Amino acid sequence: MEFQFQFDWQAAIDSIPFLLEGIPYTLLISFGGLLIGFALGIFFGLLSINKRWFLKWPATAYIEIFRGTPILVQVLFIFYGLPDLIGGPINHLTAGIAAIALNSGAYISEVVRGGVQSIAKGQSEAGLSLGLSRTQTFWSIIWPQAFRRMIPPLGNQAIVSIKDTSLFSVIGVGELVRQGQIYIANTFTAFEVYFVVAILYLAITLSLSMILRWVERRGLVSV
Repeated sequence: MEFQFQFDWQAAIDSIPFLLEGIPYTLLISFGGLLIGFALGIFFGLLSINKRWFLKWPATAYIEIFRGTPILVQVLFIFYGLPDLIGGPINHLTAGIAAIALNSGAYISEVVRGGVQSIAKGQSEAGLSLGLSRTQTFWSIIWPQAFRRMIPPLGNQAIVSIKDTSLFSVIGVGELVRQGQIYIANTFTAFEVYFVVAILYLAITLSLSMILRWVERRGLVSV
C-alpha cells in the first residue's frame, strides 16, 4: 500500500487571516491573567515566608492546590462549576483570565519566595543598621535584588501561560487553537492548519523570549 501526502501550502496560507483573529484573545487571556497572577504571586509568596502560621498556611494551601491540579480542570471548574455556586454564568474570557491568574499566581508565589529567600540576611542587617525600618529595608534593598533574580523564572512562567491558553478551546474561547478548530471543521485541512497554529505560537513565544532576555540584561546592569 503506497502512502502519499502532499502538504497544501495554499491551504496553510489561506488559513492565516482567520487564525490571526484568535491571537488577540490568546494575548488578552495570557497577559491579563499574568498581571493578576503576578499580584497574587507577590501576596501569597510573601505570606508563605511569614512566620505566623495563620498567614503562612492559607498561602501554602493556595499554592499546593493550584500547582497540584491541572489548569484544564481549573478552567472547567471555573466555567462550569462556579456558576452553580454563584447562581449565574461566567463569561468565557473571564473564566480563561481567572484560570491563568490563579494558576500562574501559585507558581509565581514560589518564584517570589525563592527570590526573596535567596538574598543574604546581611542585606537586611545592613539596611537596619542604616536606620531603615524593616518595611523600608525590604522594599528598598531586598526586593530590587530579589526581583532581578526572578526575571528568568517569571519569563518562563509567562511562556508557559501563553501555551496553556491553547487548552481553553474546551470552553469556547476564540483563541488561536479554537480558531483553528473552526477553520478545520469547514475545510478539512487539519495538518496544514495545526502546522500554522504551531508556527504562530512559536513566533509569539520566541518574540517574548527575546524581549525577556533583553530585559534580563538591562536588569542585571541597572539594579
